[in-house]
This record gives sequence, C-alpha cells and structure tokens, in this order.
Amino acid sequence: MTSASELTITQVIVADPRVKPLLRELGDEYARRYGKDAHAELARHPDEEFTTPYGGVLLLLLERGEPVAGGAFRRYDETTAELKRIWTHSAHRRRGLARRVVAELEREASARGYRRIYLTTGPRQPEARGLYLTTGYIPLFDTEAEPETIGPLPFEKHLPAAPHQGKAAGL
Repeated sequence: MTSASELTITQVIVADPRVKPLLRELGDEYARRYGKDAHAELARHPDEEFTTPYGGVLLLLLERGEPVAGGAFRRYDETTAELKRIWTHSAHRRRGLARRVVAELEREASARGYRRIYLTTGPRQPEARGLYLTTGYIPLFDTEAEPETIGPLPFEKHLPAAPHQGKAAGL
C-alpha cells in the first residue's frame, strides 16, 4: 500500500506529457458511456482556461512520479470556479484518490479567492454523483428523478474564505 507521503500534487499545463493518460482515459470513458462524440467534451474548453492567467488550474496527483489522478478548474465567473476533468487512473480506483484531488482543487480555488465551486457530471456517471454527494456538494437537481431525464447533473459547494485573505484585506 502506498503511503500518503508517496503521493504528491503538482500543477501542470495541458500540454505536459503526464496529462496524456488523463485525457485518453477520460475520452475513452465518456465514449463508452455517451457515444463516440463524447471526446468533443474534452475539447469544449480551450487549454488556456486551465491556467493561472485565465483563473484556472490543472493538478495531477503523482505516485512515485507517475500520474494516478487529476483534475482541473476553470473560471466560471468572478466568484465561482468550475471543476472539470476529474480523473482517477483505471488501475488506481477505489483508493480515495478522487476525493484527494477534489479537496486539493477546493483548497486551490479558495486560495485564489473563489467562494463557490460549480460542476456538472453526466447522468451515466453514478460514481461521480456519489463522490460529489459524499464530499459536501449540493445537488442543483431533483435527486429522486431518473438521471437520464435531467441531463448533466449540476452541483455547487460554497467555500470558506481563505484565512490569509481576510488578514491581507485588514479584516
């Protein structure tokens, strides 16, 4: 079993070669669940939206230098980050890695001044739905309805203010 100390988070750009497994597996997973056009979902947002100058970030969770999980956010509006591309390598699932990635993304979003996170997940992704429900995200849809009748399932979570931001503002 890998210890937490052998796991590291690193910020990367989409062009980093270590991101390729994330994009490949996400594209394949979306295609299996939603059809061949699902690969277009990954190209819907320009890569630069996941960089600091555009208000975003792309993080990878590395184990002994190899990517095992990752995720990103982009600016949704001035106070809201939108989570995208949450991924766990197929050989490393059921270890809580997605929770760790989501927590790191929340921490980073809060540090950058975002007060809210918004995201959607597909109706054929019960694992993602479960992840967001168990990590404190509020469903913005009827949880009793059949997911296929809703389409993308929206969630939100309000973030606490980062402690250093209040102090920096003289509060």
